[in-house]
Amino acid sequence: MKKALVLLMMAFALVILAACGDSEKDSSKETNNKSTESAKGNDTAGESEKTNETIDSLSIGFVPSREPEEIITATEPLKDLLKTELATLGYDVKNVDITVGTNYEAVGEGLSAGTIDIGLIPGGTYVLYDDGAEVILTATRAGLTNDSDNPKDWNDNKPTDASDQQVTYYRSLLIAGPSEKGQALAAKVNNGEELTWDDLNNASWAVMSSSSPAGYIYPAIWLGEHYDQTITDLSHVFQADSYGSAFARLAAEQIDVLVAYADARRDNAEAWEKDFNRSSSIWDETNVIGVTPGIYNDTVSVSKNSDLMNDDFKTAIQTAFMNIAKTEAGKEVISIYNHEGYQEATSSDYDNERKAQEMARSLQ
Repeated sequence: MKKALVLLMMAFALVILAACGDSEKDSSKETNNKSTESAKGNDTAGESEKTNETIDSLSIGFVPSREPEEIITATEPLKDLLKTELATLGYDVKNVDITVGTNYEAVGEGLSAGTIDIGLIPGGTYVLYDDGAEVILTATRAGLTNDSDNPKDWNDNKPTDASDQQVTYYRSLLIAGPSEKGQALAAKVNNGEELTWDDLNNASWAVMSSSSPAGYIYPAIWLGEHYDQTITDLSHVFQADSYGSAFARLAAEQIDVLVAYADARRDNAEAWEKDFNRSSSIWDETNVIGVTPGIYNDTVSVSKNSDLMNDDFKTAIQTAFMNIAKTEAGKEVISIYNHEGYQEATSSDYDNERKAQEMARSLQ
């Protein structure tokens, strides 16, 4: 009997010890779980404490395709828009500096030198300076109600308005003004007659700098294809510093023909009468005498030699510009260049532009 009692008490003691062991294990597990949760909480807190990368100054260069003061005024809101967008992407930009180059080449040279971080430049300028500039975006824009290769079609269907179609190209036009010679050239075109080289060579022309696709390169190609001549073969050529000043000279009858992007007359329609003192509209007094093939749209390019540029920041700039273009305030800013949006771009998108420049150089 005593032996049975002793055995029963020993069994009971073993049960109690096992239960205590399980309790200690459970307690240890709970402690470990709490420690793990605490560690996770600390990690999350660490992530929330991360701050944006600080950039003291970001410089943007614009080409003078419009009057410089007009560009500076119109793009002023871009500074805060860009700061806001980049802040959401991890970059705290303290200052955005916007400048307008004295010519197209000045912006390309600034990108190559690294003194300009971002440039809004035509494809032609980008191609000339692609050793120091990298294209990251191509602009999209509204198409036009005229898109014919025949200049007479543009004159029969005036004015030229925007269409609801988005396009990634534009054309350059040879535009004759109200001077006696300009009107004579237009009359021949509208009568279905072919212009001769002498017709064009006897006229006075305004062109832009040699890296401007619409203001030089593609018109040079057009002359080469039609007459086996180029801009440098013309006897009377003036290089304008902006399209605005070229239209002012056309209105003053100081020149007979200018070359410009296809919607340039829309941009200068009000100034034609108000600032240039013409009594009739720009549509009544100007005519198209030549139409170039399509030109791939403007670029947003970045400097390969800027200390700020790396893959992450370039991606952030792409995203920021595309987001800005989707807002009403952003649309208003980029409309100064007739941009309506942006899409990602690569260097190969501008291979046709490279071919165009090679053709232009061969004609010189």
